[in-house]
Amino acid sequence: MSNWPGKFVIGLTGNIATGKSVVRRMLEHLGAYTIDADALSHRAYAKGAPGYQPVIDKFGKWLLNKDGEIDRVKLGNLVFNDPEAMNELESIVHPLVRQATEMLTQRATQKVVAIEAIKLLEGELRTVCDSVWVTNAPEAVQIQRLISKRGFTQDRAVERIHTQSAQSAKVALANIIVTNTGSFDDLWKQVSAAWKEIVPGASGETTETGISKQEVAAALATTASTGFAVQRGKPKSSAAIAELITRLSKGKRAMTAETVMESFGDKAYMLLQLDGKLVGLAGWQVENLVTRTTDIFLEEHINPQKALELLIKEVERASSELQSEASLIFPMNELAAQEELWKQLGYERRTPETLGVQAWQDSAAEALSSGSILLFKQLRQDRVLRPI
Repeated sequence: MSNWPGKFVIGLTGNIATGKSVVRRMLEHLGAYTIDADALSHRAYAKGAPGYQPVIDKFGKWLLNKDGEIDRVKLGNLVFNDPEAMNELESIVHPLVRQATEMLTQRATQKVVAIEAIKLLEGELRTVCDSVWVTNAPEAVQIQRLISKRGFTQDRAVERIHTQSAQSAKVALANIIVTNTGSFDDLWKQVSAAWKEIVPGASGETTETGISKQEVAAALATTASTGFAVQRGKPKSSAAIAELITRLSKGKRAMTAETVMESFGDKAYMLLQLDGKLVGLAGWQVENLVTRTTDIFLEEHINPQKALELLIKEVERASSELQSEASLIFPMNELAAQEELWKQLGYERRTPETLGVQAWQDSAAEALSSGSILLFKQLRQDRVLRPI
């Protein structure tokens, strides 16, 4: 077992564009608590974090932007082209990430913890893992993903891939190899099979439908008191989710079961049912300890106050299990105008730059789209990587 009693730790790694984050999200759907160590490294030198001043002292104030934050692009350009500078940065950041990882793991209520890290095998994190999972993909697939999803040129994609350590070396050290060539359905089957095979007692944590016992209890309690039921969506619900989103968006968000399946690699869905019929949903994710709810759809005949109260409360409950620090909601159209309703739920209208914490600001700026507003609620006061 890992260094943390009662926890089974999966170390997840693989080179760029092989699908690490998608697999991490799948493990989260299956019941693991997941940690993005690379995102924590960015938090480690954010303004107000313990790595902020040491990075400035080491590399200089020229890295600061107008807001006094360390410019990640400038820092990245420096260290990616200078191995010595990279080692110096890692000597500052890695111990802080290890501390934060340990704190999050100890606080997690889940028995299984999955840690995603690009340099998992090169650092100390490897020593705390019970099982090492490596995502793998042909180089041609990596290049195509970097071009289509990140806007890389062909030459830049090839250069970025070749600056990383050999993928074959990671595969050679893996307990589980997850081959990701593009089919979400195939990927889901691989991850589910590996989960059942290697995670002690994994099958006992969920019902046959894949829904946790806590979620079932919450859904039954809700049904008994209101006639509504809220539960977390699973891949088998993809067709129903696609139909609801397509119909209620009047075709502006045309979805198929396949595209919903793909979206499960990025987010989760909380489903609202009335007398067994799907009448609403919220699409949400927790990334870098921030909850973002970007999709909310409700049937017109449903009371929005009751529906939103149930959906958002359940998203917050699930987010608390993932140790989220803040909840960001991005409603549109009629829902955006329900100011009093959102206030009753504890949310206030904000702009990204007023959120104070860099990780919260970045998350809000990334998700805010034309036609939507930003609603904010802090979920917990104790944050990781604050000044020591």
